[in-house]
Amino acid sequence: MSLADLRNIGIVAHIDAGKTTVTERILHLTGVEHRVGRVDEGTATMDWMAEERERGITITSAATHVTWGEGAINLIDTPGHVDFTVEVERCMRVLDGAVLVLDAVAGVQAQTETVWRQMQAQDLACIAFINKCDKPGADVLAACQSMQDRLGATSIPVAYPIVEEDKLVGVVDCLTLQAWGLDDKGQRQAREVPAEIVDEVAVLRSELFDALAEDDEAVMEAVVEGREPDPQCVHQALRERVMAGTLVPALCGAALRGIGVELLLDSILAWLPSPLDVPPVEGLVPDGGDPEGAPPPAPRPADADGSATALAFKVQSSAHGDLTFVRVYAGRLQSGGKAWNPRTRCMERIGRILRMHADHGEALDEAVAGDIAVLVGLKNTATGDTLCDRAEPIQLESLTFPDPVIALIVEPAAGPDRDKLRVALERLAREDPSLHIVEDGDTGQWTLQGMGELHLEVNLHRLTGEFGVTPHVGQPRVRYREAITGVGRGAGRVDQALGGQEVFGSVDLEVHPAKEDQPSDASWDVRWPEDLDLPPHIRRAVEEAVGQESMGGPRFGYALVAGSVRITAVGRHPEREDAAAYAQAATSALGQALRDAPACLLEPRMSFEVQTPEAFSSGIIADLAARRAVVGEVLAEGDLRTITGTVALGQMFGYSTAVRSLSQGRAGFSLTPAGFVEVPEEELQARGLSWI
Repeated sequence: MSLADLRNIGIVAHIDAGKTTVTERILHLTGVEHRVGRVDEGTATMDWMAEERERGITITSAATHVTWGEGAINLIDTPGHVDFTVEVERCMRVLDGAVLVLDAVAGVQAQTETVWRQMQAQDLACIAFINKCDKPGADVLAACQSMQDRLGATSIPVAYPIVEEDKLVGVVDCLTLQAWGLDDKGQRQAREVPAEIVDEVAVLRSELFDALAEDDEAVMEAVVEGREPDPQCVHQALRERVMAGTLVPALCGAALRGIGVELLLDSILAWLPSPLDVPPVEGLVPDGGDPEGAPPPAPRPADADGSATALAFKVQSSAHGDLTFVRVYAGRLQSGGKAWNPRTRCMERIGRILRMHADHGEALDEAVAGDIAVLVGLKNTATGDTLCDRAEPIQLESLTFPDPVIALIVEPAAGPDRDKLRVALERLAREDPSLHIVEDGDTGQWTLQGMGELHLEVNLHRLTGEFGVTPHVGQPRVRYREAITGVGRGAGRVDQALGGQEVFGSVDLEVHPAKEDQPSDASWDVRWPEDLDLPPHIRRAVEEAVGQESMGGPRFGYALVAGSVRITAVGRHPEREDAAAYAQAATSALGQALRDAPACLLEPRMSFEVQTPEAFSSGIIADLAARRAVVGEVLAEGDLRTITGTVALGQMFGYSTAVRSLSQGRAGFSLTPAGFVEVPEEELQARGLSWI
């Protein structure tokens, strides 16, 4: 099979929109599975972890490979819960296209917006599948309109549901005007387009042609002349718009009942790009180019005969060692062969190559350009590393992950469990880059830092279920930050004998607050006087000292948001100047400046979206007000109310239990990070926070 017939896609959506059900139906239709797994019954093939089957949600991305007609699809089923959005982020990096699944009743939801932004950041082509069209209140046109309103995406239905006696019985392909339903055995069956929707389908078809005519001359001529456009021209124009990211065609159906999924598979092969249709991956040549400048960029086209280039986007622990998921962009990796890791500067031996299907794999002799595969036996490769040919090295851009927002303390229940707990935590952290593990040597405790309550809860359950260790666990707590809000000044001077040698260093400096648009994970910006003639190695020593000294805030000891440091004066003594002395002087000056500068406490703030029946909305709003939430708006869609706003993360601990109680289990909610905000001074004492 050629690269032109291959598709690397992900299934993405808000939680409970039906991503995994769509994937399970695809596995059944393509003959990979002989039964359709169900999420609610814990039998879904792609939700293979015990935690996933118990909770009925996707926690970790799962990969599989299917064939359909003359094409092949590498498919990744991704999580929908915001706590596991990092899992979606790293999968997006290695995909060429995506299927965005929407709930036909709810339309675009909070996490839909998040995954849409992730797709936009990676320039992924996208088609939409409006699922659950068999639910009461389903509205395909309203779901498409929500994409326009909330995502800014141009979306037009290319399929329309057939509903008889309030029951979904099939879909109409708006391009071919063919209708499909299911026979008594659940097999796809052609049927007539009902007379009551003929006009609606014709209008949607006309709108699609008009949209395509904006960029395609052949379709434009047909529209102007009032004749039917050539079907091949329509498909080609639609494919070009999808790959350009200017149009999102929306299909529809009900994956649980198997309606509309065949048309989705046809559309994936027809409109989403192959590895040959996307720009070549680019990296930097390590140790190349001008020593004083940046390494030159190096493109690697998708060519199986090119120089081997692959990105490790996920590491998963197993009983038989680490499984390293890679996307091969160029060349080939062979089982039993070797690959060069430019970050660690070492050769990695590839024990085996697997094509994964959920939690088990099929052995391959090699992985070639375009493949998504698993390498077994790598020892020193981490998430985000590049694997390449040592003779033609390349360094692809690594992966970045957001900082954790919540933490809790764990410690072994008994002394003998300590080593076992350490090994288990190290394996979890290696799998999940968004889970940070910090050991306190003085107390013998570990701090687990994660993306939310569910994220930490799942990992704690995995400690017990997979690793057989049950630690003592503290209460979750917010990961605060500190920021300076004004200018602070300090001076440091070292003039003494060090190691039998007289050394000198003197630094005066000012600290300034971070700029409003500065990223939260940015490093300190050190600015030097323009006319200062100071050896480069001393400058580097001072800058490194600034970075190390500024890790903890001056007021409470929390992580400090980086600002800028302006060096105002540097004392000179050419005969006795020493880099270590200047670093020590800078450390002293910075500490003094931070203590001199006014500072504030920052806490993570979250955007929330609660969807509830109208009868429970007033009670939920009152509870949110008690949590000091800022309610932005309440949208009414029939009996459904969507409440949005922002709230401090610390006020939402245990909210899932509260909202279920307030709504008799009928409301759902989601939280997404919305940056950090200052904690008012009057609240500090109430929270038990005081100066260190």
